[in-house]
Amino acid sequence: MARLKSQVHGGNIYAASRELGQDLTKLIDFSASINPLGPSPHVWRAITNAHHLLTHYPDPDCWELRQTLAKSWERPPEHIAIGNGSTELIDALPRALKIRHLLVVQPTFSEYAASMARSGGRVSAVYAKRTERYAQPIDGLCRLLEKHRHGMDMFDGVMLCNPNSPSGQACSVDDVQRLARAVQRCGAWLVIDEAFADYCPERSFIPQAASWPHVVMLRSLTKFYALPGLRIGYAVAKPSVIELLRRRMPPWSVNAMGQVAALAAVGDSAHARKSIQFMATERDRFGKLLAALPGCSVVPTHANYFFMELPRGWHAREVTERLRNEGLLIRDCSSVPGCNARSIRLAVRSQRDNDQLIQSLSRLLHRPAS
Repeated sequence: MARLKSQVHGGNIYAASRELGQDLTKLIDFSASINPLGPSPHVWRAITNAHHLLTHYPDPDCWELRQTLAKSWERPPEHIAIGNGSTELIDALPRALKIRHLLVVQPTFSEYAASMARSGGRVSAVYAKRTERYAQPIDGLCRLLEKHRHGMDMFDGVMLCNPNSPSGQACSVDDVQRLARAVQRCGAWLVIDEAFADYCPERSFIPQAASWPHVVMLRSLTKFYALPGLRIGYAVAKPSVIELLRRRMPPWSVNAMGQVAALAAVGDSAHARKSIQFMATERDRFGKLLAALPGCSVVPTHANYFFMELPRGWHAREVTERLRNEGLLIRDCSSVPGCNARSIRLAVRSQRDNDQLIQSLSRLLHRPAS
């Protein structure tokens, strides 16, 4: 267990465009894990048809979107809070739930630590083991919670990213239930970030979460629904928690076009099925190509990205910079707690983009490391 520093995450294609002097449409961004099929075609029509809403304030209650999401999860709408991306909800949770000491599994998303720092709290970590391919250490978490249950250094919150970013590893529902019981015995909150769970719905805990009043579920429309520019995320929890969250969020934080787009996106089940089928096929193909690169180690994933380790002698920072100069943006994970100097993350994109990255990586790694 260790104290943590907040880290910076990827996806800043605008800075890359300025620094490289290239139009951002010419860059291929593997650092942000967005559905390569893009948004549902229904989204574009919905936004076009809703242009009249630009002269009105957005619905502060996100009423229609909450109704739709609640129906899909068979929960009352009072159990749903909509945020300006799930990041806004992550930021609000420590203050809303009065979490002062958060336990996380590293490596993981940097915003958990950043939100605790902003609220004046602290974070401790259990580290997933490289030798176990970064599997989520549920047994270790449960043991640590039991050890600290009656001590002076108790945890009042546990954060689980499932599937985890950057590793792509996901827990079974049974494992999450074991963790939920351990957290409940401590009288703490369990927050489960399922930003990438649309790609492995069989591992989602939302259907079971209704019976756990200390559990808060987070979902994002950024990744699977390909709406990062509109910032839509939501929380599923008991009504009292939802009310606490909403009090900590600014008014009108979710814009009108975002609400319209989200409604259209979640209503297009055909595009969702197509996206899952594409990812299952292309992820398998891309993963085999990555694993065949000399000296590379690739972690199995349940998400739409791969966490991998470069060959010995190479540094993630160097490879990231060389690929960047070719207009290929990847995620350098060398500064993420729990990773090492050779750790990178690569989104699964279109077959053409993936093949271009494989060609560039293969050419680069066949040179002597500097």
